[in-house]
Amino acid sequence: MVKWLVNKIIKLLTHILLKIDGSELKTFPKEGPLIGVANHVNFLDVPVVISHLYPRELIGLVKKESWDKPFLAFLFNVWEGIPINRGTADFTAFRKSVQVVREGKILAVSPEGTRTETGVMQRAKAGIGILARQCDVPMISVAYWGHEEFSKNFERLKRTPMHILVGRKFRVDFDQIPNDKEGMQAAADAIMMEIAWLLPEKYRGVYTEGAYEHEKYIQYLE
Repeated sequence: MVKWLVNKIIKLLTHILLKIDGSELKTFPKEGPLIGVANHVNFLDVPVVISHLYPRELIGLVKKESWDKPFLAFLFNVWEGIPINRGTADFTAFRKSVQVVREGKILAVSPEGTRTETGVMQRAKAGIGILARQCDVPMISVAYWGHEEFSKNFERLKRTPMHILVGRKFRVDFDQIPNDKEGMQAAADAIMMEIAWLLPEKYRGVYTEGAYEHEKYIQYLE
């Protein structure tokens, strides 16, 4: 009941603040384990997606420091977020992530590991490659843009457009990738290219077309 109420309130509030073009979220698979990977613009990404996908269970990896703030701690406890120590190999968070997909839920990951605020993509951390290898489930890419202008528009009492696109389900072909640090970074870059292709060119940052090897590592499932 608490989760239902929180998601209803968050969904209402985000629609008051934003003009959300979220129709493609309806294309998310209705069941089965999945890793959702997305760019990370600002604090609005997570509440919008979680509240719009509900009642589909989506569990995200969240920086551990978020629990230092009472309101965020409440939200991420309701949403069953997985705290992760950034900058280290957090094996506890990885184990919990594997358990999430084994339970048939969606694991949400932002491979950049931090907000960009501008919407321009930064290079992914290699950890998403390691996680994808361990979980061994289908992945789906999600791209957001537009709401990087939220702060400016909020000051002017204007609603901000937020665009959301959803890509095709895919797997990383780890038979083509060495099981080492460089290989996991190559996997991470291939995953990020799946997100980059959904974004307008000005947001792609380091993931411009042809910047990294990509298609030979990706197997599309649909």
